Amino acid sequence: MSSQTPVAQAAPDLSVPEPRKGLRGHPWLTLFSVAIGVMMVALDGTIVAIANPAIQADLKASLADVQWITNGYLLALAVSLITAGKLGDRFGHRQTFLIGVVGFALASGAIGLSSEVSLVITFRVLQGIFGALLMPAALGLLRASFPAEKLNMAIGIWGMVIGASTAGGPIVGGLLVEHVSWQSVFFINVPVGVLALVLGLVILKDHRAQNAPRSFDIPGIVLLSGAMFCLIWALIKAGEWGWGDAKTLGFLAAAVVVFAAFAILETKVREPLIPLRMFRSVPLTAGTILMVLMAFGFMGGLFFVTFYLQNVHGLSPVDSGLHLLPLTAMMIVGSPAAGALITKFGPRIPLVGGMVCTAVAMFGMTTLTTGTGTLAMSVWFALLGLGLAPVMVGATEVIVGNAPLELSGVAGGLQQAAMQVGGSLGTAVLGAVMSSKVSSDFAGNWTKAGLPGAPDPALKAAAEVGAVPPQVAQAPGMTPQIVDRIGTAVHDTFVSGMGLAFTVACVVSVVAAVVALFTKRGANAEAGAGVGHI
Repeated sequence: MSSQTPVAQAAPDLSVPEPRKGLRGHPWLTLFSVAIGVMMVALDGTIVAIANPAIQADLKASLADVQWITNGYLLALAVSLITAGKLGDRFGHRQTFLIGVVGFALASGAIGLSSEVSLVITFRVLQGIFGALLMPAALGLLRASFPAEKLNMAIGIWGMVIGASTAGGPIVGGLLVEHVSWQSVFFINVPVGVLALVLGLVILKDHRAQNAPRSFDIPGIVLLSGAMFCLIWALIKAGEWGWGDAKTLGFLAAAVVVFAAFAILETKVREPLIPLRMFRSVPLTAGTILMVLMAFGFMGGLFFVTFYLQNVHGLSPVDSGLHLLPLTAMMIVGSPAAGALITKFGPRIPLVGGMVCTAVAMFGMTTLTTGTGTLAMSVWFALLGLGLAPVMVGATEVIVGNAPLELSGVAGGLQQAAMQVGGSLGTAVLGAVMSSKVSSDFAGNWTKAGLPGAPDPALKAAAEVGAVPPQVAQAPGMTPQIVDRIGTAVHDTFVSGMGLAFTVACVVSVVAAVVALFTKRGANAEAGAGVGHI
């Protein structure tokens, strides 16, 4: 492809390596080693949400403090990903990965030992930074270790680990919080980190492209970090401030201005943080957009599903996680299968098919009601997992495979950053859709439930999460019958809002299927780009 950035070719013996007989640098052992570290970070993305109520009670934290436990991690991760990928390209992905593993495990242990919520938040930010070092480096190691014809299968298994860990977080977190303590949610990362470190020291081999970057674009790092912070912060706070609020609009405007300044700067420096010529590759650009749209629907939709299962159906965190097993199982089964399909047919057909399957699943979830049974839910959850699997694998391969080898770390950071932006955007936008629908439907559902007068405005917030506050039952003159009717109004309103949110997610998935038509296999991966071994 003429718009592709050429990759310097090395001598034949320095091409993408064949599988080794020894431990050091063996492709499949490399995959196993990085999967342990990736699992630790992916699991932490959802496992902590289950522990938040226990942390709040034990440390007497405010709601804002608890929100910062999640937001601090998300901000640090999103802001640092691309810069972390560049560090891997410069100093080697093996070293960056190992530093990320050690830092993440130490920060996790420090959280478990913390007696103040401020310390928990501080170490969560450090977790995000070290997690950002680890994730792009893992992809860089896979890209350099596997020959082109086996890379898709490797990324398929890598995607399976991420999907299974993300979906399994509520189950593991629920079991640990219920039967051990909230600290155990973080302490569990310490032995996992030790295992990942030992395997990494023994197995991982450093690979660097011959024309790897030798300098840093410090102004670019500052501008990109500032732009990402403004964007993610606006998305996080939009639900609280409102989309039309001056603060939300101000941060969004600042993000646009700083992104523009970053783009201008990148055209003028000798070794830019993100060479904009990367985006001359239509497949790479399409893969990045596809990753944003996929994460929009997946993470935004999953946010409501957990409330639906726990608050509307009254399930415990562990039972909620078990109800999501069809989604997890299909991602586990589907990701390696998707890797094989993409290797044989290229990414376009599996990606389009995956997003169509995801759109059908999202549409199916608009039919969920307060009385929907486990079997019906499982069908749509399984279909969603089946649709997401090829997209997680294929979009990652398209982004990383269409980038020059010396920028594989940046490409890995771009892939992860696209997921973070898409997930934040999905949660914020679908949350706003939910809030709007709740505002328009709650009064009608209140009357329909046979309740007199107008609903208490405070109950609108309850309807947005589908839960009736416990203090309602303690109000003067309240009877079990009235409480049940209030619960009916709240649950019906939540379900109607969730249905509209899934409708929007369905439309976004259809758009993503169209974007997938512009993807293709990475030309650099096919060529077996030259690699230098350190």
